[in-house]
Amino acid sequence: MPAALTTTLPVKTSATQQSHHPFGAAFQKNKYRNGKPEGVVVHETANPNSTIYNEIAYMKKNYSAAFVHTFVDASRIINIANTNYLAWGAGYPANARYVQFEQVRVHSKSAFAHEIANAAYYTAYILNRYGLTPNDAAYDGKGTVWSHGAVSKYLGGTNHTDPTAYYSSMGKTYFGASYTFAQFYQLVKTTYDNLQTSGSAHGAITSSVKKSYDQVSYASADSQALLGDNYKSYRLYNHVKNSRANVKKYAWSSVAAKVGKKVYIDNIGTKDNGHDWYRIRFSSDTNAKKYWVYGAALNLEQ
Repeated sequence: MPAALTTTLPVKTSATQQSHHPFGAAFQKNKYRNGKPEGVVVHETANPNSTIYNEIAYMKKNYSAAFVHTFVDASRIINIANTNYLAWGAGYPANARYVQFEQVRVHSKSAFAHEIANAAYYTAYILNRYGLTPNDAAYDGKGTVWSHGAVSKYLGGTNHTDPTAYYSSMGKTYFGASYTFAQFYQLVKTTYDNLQTSGSAHGAITSSVKKSYDQVSYASADSQALLGDNYKSYRLYNHVKNSRANVKKYAWSSVAAKVGKKVYIDNIGTKDNGHDWYRIRFSSDTNAKKYWVYGAALNLEQ
């Protein structure tokens, strides 16, 4: 059986990145009751003010109490625990049976649509990988695709009802009608069928898979900022990172960088996940060399 989700897997949407988080080795490796997963449990975080990385950081600190295998948002599928071993996210007896993932709350029509597509893809991928077929457990408590609510209803060990309320609210807010887990299941089934016909059965990787790039919206700007206290945590690039092929990065030493150094901003690139990147130069001369940098490297309060 393959080990953990890696960045070489096929992706559902052009904006999706998939990765395996390096601290996954810290989790205890407890076996499933039958030696492998029997399905997937779908969660959502119920935290409207968090991000995928905040959720991962929190779980890293508190995994002795609870953890899931993977987190999903509009543009990322991040695996933090080996799916060959059980997680602690839905109580007994579900933990010993199912792969589990959390959806992070998003805040736009496009983001929700992308997140649902990514969640359906990941669910279908896990089923495909472990030789399982889609079967919605919502109706009789027997199946391979479970909401956390269905676990509470049929298996016990928990009393959560997610992602029902989140799906309903987002559907009404952005699409004018409640979105249901039954609709999500149909998307899982369609995605699973597509994986079967694409030749990616049981986790096999096809050589025709293309690398995906983030979608970026650009807007002109004319402002100034300073390099922030933690600018060294980031890098300079010739384009927005992961927006295209062959993006080059540059060391800060090449521009004599220091905390508080003034930069001039002439363009802002916003990714689908809402993260802003800035095109900067280190001189007021508009012909000076330009670089792209992630917004967190800058102090924008000028």
